[in-house]
Amino acid sequence: MEGEINLNTILENLNPVLNEGKYVFTKVDSLEQVPFSKILFLFKEKEGITVVLEKHFAEELNLHFSYICFLDYFRSSFFFSRCGFDRCVFSGTRKCQY
Repeated sequence: MEGEINLNTILENLNPVLNEGKYVFTKVDSLEQVPFSKILFLFKEKEGITVVLEKHFAEELNLHFSYICFLDYFRSSFFFSRCGFDRCVFSGTRKCQY
């Protein structure tokens, strides 16, 4: 599959979508603390395992968190191919309008 490599074309055709709900990052010592079906993302780090959950699930499980965030993504019909997309998007996220 060939992908679009013109970064300007990709950026001009992105459609940002903001998911409903609030999400949190929280550290757990074991994945047994959280039902796997409730985990959106997980990261294994030196300090432990970081999981991303919907805020209300973290509250139900009495997990500590300090930052509430929103989950957004970009809807696009392009297959990205070596175009610097991640670097551009993550450096300019604050410029996105919802």
